[in-house]
Amino acid sequence: MIFRDLIILPEAEQDAAEAYAWYEQQESGLGEEFLRCVDACIQSIRRNPQIYRIIHESYRRAVLRRFPYVIFYEFVDETIIIYSVFHCSQDPNKWRSRLS
Repeated sequence: MIFRDLIILPEAEQDAAEAYAWYEQQESGLGEEFLRCVDACIQSIRRNPQIYRIIHESYRRAVLRRFPYVIFYEFVDETIIIYSVFHCSQDPNKWRSRLS
């Protein structure tokens, strides 16, 4: 059972919504598969938030299965904060600026 608080910032929700729309334009149903992979990754983070290593200051990165995306999050005081659902081909400075 999962008892950790979860906060998904609006920017991360926007990231996922934009990716969903793009994948749905490519193939009907692919956006739904993307969202299922995002949800599975978030549930993995909630089950064991410390399984993913710290990559920048106190921020961690979880890799999505099947899609070239990562989730950047922080685990502080039993709360998980998701900052970004980030496409791996984007400029790394973009996610660093969001985490700062």
